[in-house]
Amino acid sequence: MISRNFKNVLVVSIGFLSLFTAFGGLQSLQSSLNAAEGMGVASLSVIYASIIVSSMFLPPIMIKNLGCKWTIVAGMACYVSYSFGNLHPGWYTLIPTSVILGLGGSPLWSAKCTYLTISGNTQAAKDGKKGSDVINQYFGIFFFIFQSSAVWGNLMSSLIFGQDTSIADIPEEQLRACGAADCGLNVSSNSTSSRPAQKLVWTLVGCYIGVGVLAMLIIAVFLDNIDGEQASQFRGRKEPFFHTFLATFRLLKDWRLVTLIPLTMYSGFEQSFLAGEYTKNYVTCALGIHFVGYVMMCFGATNSLCSFLFGRLARYTGRAPLFLLGALVNFACIIALLLWRPDPNQLPIFFVFPALWGMADAVWQTQTNALYGILFPKDKEAAFANYRMWESLGFVIAFAYSTFLCLEYKLYILLAVLLLTSVTYPIVEYHEYKNPTLPVEQATRSHRKGSVRADEFKIMSQTRL
Repeated sequence: MISRNFKNVLVVSIGFLSLFTAFGGLQSLQSSLNAAEGMGVASLSVIYASIIVSSMFLPPIMIKNLGCKWTIVAGMACYVSYSFGNLHPGWYTLIPTSVILGLGGSPLWSAKCTYLTISGNTQAAKDGKKGSDVINQYFGIFFFIFQSSAVWGNLMSSLIFGQDTSIADIPEEQLRACGAADCGLNVSSNSTSSRPAQKLVWTLVGCYIGVGVLAMLIIAVFLDNIDGEQASQFRGRKEPFFHTFLATFRLLKDWRLVTLIPLTMYSGFEQSFLAGEYTKNYVTCALGIHFVGYVMMCFGATNSLCSFLFGRLARYTGRAPLFLLGALVNFACIIALLLWRPDPNQLPIFFVFPALWGMADAVWQTQTNALYGILFPKDKEAAFANYRMWESLGFVIAFAYSTFLCLEYKLYILLAVLLLTSVTYPIVEYHEYKNPTLPVEQATRSHRKGSVRADEFKIMSQTRL
């Protein structure tokens, strides 16, 4: 018999799996499906810029007024709107729906992280376990299920677009420009791909809309509203708007959060590099765009399995060894990508890099989310809003210089941010090791025990007098 909290974790995970099967598939196809005037890439930039804006004020307001459950449903609706925008892509449809998605993105993720953290601490209190262990386990389960969305989303696009048998040949002169051997700015995806038939595009987008709506129904029907009472009490108190509005920024006074900014931004840098630069300058350039889906499926499968493994392994090893593993794997991959010249005859190597990248990304996703929940138990909404804001800033910066810098320089930037993270993260981890942060539940119980003891001492003193 599974616990109520574990059931809720599964419901959240399956809902996000369904939603991001749609969005992840669309995201990886934007540069090819909507290549005209850079419309697809522009829409992705607008999405992450909007997430930064929404991270500044929306998550605490929505979560405290609606509760985590209905904030998740509302955020999912924003994601589905982007799928509708792709039915008839144009500047007038993609950009507005990108803004809507971005505004809903930060509350969605903040509510999910807050919900898992509350569930983990509640279950730990019931079982007499350490809160951080249960939270790590829950985040591991979530990302195990969620990260497999990369497999299903790309599988759907590969199966549907695979009905179009037109496959372009790779010119020899283009092969010489692949990877970091050349600047890479002249590599055009249009030379190695053609837009599939419009009927197939509509079929795929229609499927994505369907699984997005299914995600909303799963959450609305099956997820328990565990903080609904807190949301009602908040609305009843009518806390001043600016008090909630500034919650995200007030948390920046905590030096631990500021020190975690490089780690959080690196998550955005490394994800955008694999999805944008690796797929374009290595896979599409040397093999053709029809291989992108298979490569990203490899990434998603490895990421999913490692997320589950690391979520359980953290209970025995702690976070620090896992972060070290992720850093070493990414460091080795970056150096190898600087030296390797893609060759179609070395097909397995094209899949080795996303597999290793998925292993490292599983560390960044599971452990960073869990770390935020553990370090800021009293300000979970604002903490996860900061997480989404700084990660999105990493995405925006990476997208901003994507068309201006050579691939070699992009790899150097990625390496520099990774090295900076390797310096700043251990400071926070060492401080937490020396001064562990108590979950809200334990801190409240300790406070109550202290109050009871104080009252007892007061009564005894009065009796003696």
